[in-house]
Amino acid sequence: MEMNEILERLPKHLLSLVIDQPYNSYTVQDHALWRYVMRQNVRYLSKVAHGSYLDGLRKTGISLDRIPMMYGMNRILREIGWAAVAVDGFIPPSAFMEFQAYNVLVIAADIRPIDQIGYTSAPDIIHEAAGHAPIIADPVYAGYLRRFGEIGCKAFPSGNDYRMYEAIRHLSILKADPYSNAQMIEEAEKAIELLGKNLGEPSELAQIRNLHWWTVEYGLIGELSNPQIYGAGLLSSIAESYYCMQPKVKKIPYSLDAVNYSFDITEPQPQLFVTPDFETLNSVLDEFTRTMALSKGGVDGIRKAIRSENTGTSVYSSGLQVSGTFTDVIEKNGEPVYIRTTGLTNLNFSGKEIPGHDKQYHRHGFSSPVGWIMGLTAPPEDATDDDLSRLGFSAGKSVEFEFESGLKVRGIFQRALRKEGKLILLSFSECEVTFEGTTLYQLEWGPFDMAVGSSIVSCFSGPADPVAFGLNYPVPSEKTHKIEHTEKAIKLFSLYQKVRDLREQTDTSVDLSGVWEALNKDHPGDWLCALEILELLKDRKEDPLYKEINDFLQKRSAESEIFRKLIEDGLVLIED
Repeated sequence: MEMNEILERLPKHLLSLVIDQPYNSYTVQDHALWRYVMRQNVRYLSKVAHGSYLDGLRKTGISLDRIPMMYGMNRILREIGWAAVAVDGFIPPSAFMEFQAYNVLVIAADIRPIDQIGYTSAPDIIHEAAGHAPIIADPVYAGYLRRFGEIGCKAFPSGNDYRMYEAIRHLSILKADPYSNAQMIEEAEKAIELLGKNLGEPSELAQIRNLHWWTVEYGLIGELSNPQIYGAGLLSSIAESYYCMQPKVKKIPYSLDAVNYSFDITEPQPQLFVTPDFETLNSVLDEFTRTMALSKGGVDGIRKAIRSENTGTSVYSSGLQVSGTFTDVIEKNGEPVYIRTTGLTNLNFSGKEIPGHDKQYHRHGFSSPVGWIMGLTAPPEDATDDDLSRLGFSAGKSVEFEFESGLKVRGIFQRALRKEGKLILLSFSECEVTFEGTTLYQLEWGPFDMAVGSSIVSCFSGPADPVAFGLNYPVPSEKTHKIEHTEKAIKLFSLYQKVRDLREQTDTSVDLSGVWEALNKDHPGDWLCALEILELLKDRKEDPLYKEINDFLQKRSAESEIFRKLIEDGLVLIED
């Protein structure tokens, strides 16, 4: 991978998801598909897309004629402060958003099969490169995308969210393979439907993914009665970019209420949200952020961490950050009294691990009180050495004290740790912690490091110091399928190649009559290659070959509404 200063900032746990773009695996039909979609986009989207889209296409240097090479794009994207990497299909939502936080677009390296040319539920290079990349040339929107990533990667998932992600990834892999078994696809769709019925209360991640869907992927902007497209899912779908502008698709003013609208990636969307401007996107994002555990902390925040069944971080009012898998919270009067993690845990301050408090030291977990200590007139994090002395804290001496909640601590005081003027840890030996007759920490468990803070001010998904914690997004075990094309398909691709060679003047001896004869005989359903041949004959409309191919396309377009739209739009392209 060709690196630049933007990519060099990526942490190791994200780099593990990056792959080399398999550029030599794209067939000449893939390039023809790209060319068709991109030319249609420029023709149609110039009328309905936000003004920054076409300008962004020019700025990002995306070719209309062939699939772009990722790292050629990177040389241009860096001029607007962004970069792109290739990934293998869907990646975990938290990772996707964290890439955004680093100003990096993730681009699924595959390209949709021709039978999904209008719309595909799987991420592909058309969606990512032609949908996401051009619109980030707008600085206000690019800032929103980055902020969304910073906040979204800290949203708590539920245990079921990851199971749903794996099910969607599996379905998308099957659908992206033109040779997939129809029964397997049906079973994968049923599995998603069943999971969807049993997700329970939507997690923060599920809610913020809804906001992402209705803005970044499927957003409209401007006036409600005459909006423009800016969402990448619409910009990259020649079918849905047309469908979404029809009156049958309900247009709703964008607001925080969008978090309550779930979506089905396999179907056209029945409603879309219209923002008056990009600044409003940031306002709604701020509004949602204020509802998150990231902003509120407290008992609810810790409970969200517990429900996530994964690594999370709770932040004390002292600034101490506890990162691990949270399994328990004791509360009183709606406030946390005691919190507990199980398994590997570390302690941090300002996003950096505190020396001596790594995962190995706290390998069995961490637990600690939360709240005000009786006898102090200020929050415990503001206690001075004199304040502690008045309570009987003296190194090597036994001390006993009580929290306002009624929780009691008795042990031999060892040391205090302060950071930036705040007391964050008190360490004891031979310690016992009790609450309402229940022992929470026993003498024989060894040294007790007590977190200090009057409250939990923030909770978020993931560790505070990803590098020290050793965060690692597991590379998906199921890979997108390496397509093994049939001999018949390979022969079809050779016909596409001949048409391309003639169009690009690399081989002017190509006999179009022979190409058409082979196409019509052996691949009678292929309309795209026929369109490309017809394009080369557009100045010879009296030629019998032109008339024969045109008649074929007219007949093919009458077979279904889908073919009618694709072929008619292709014929318009030829005339233009």
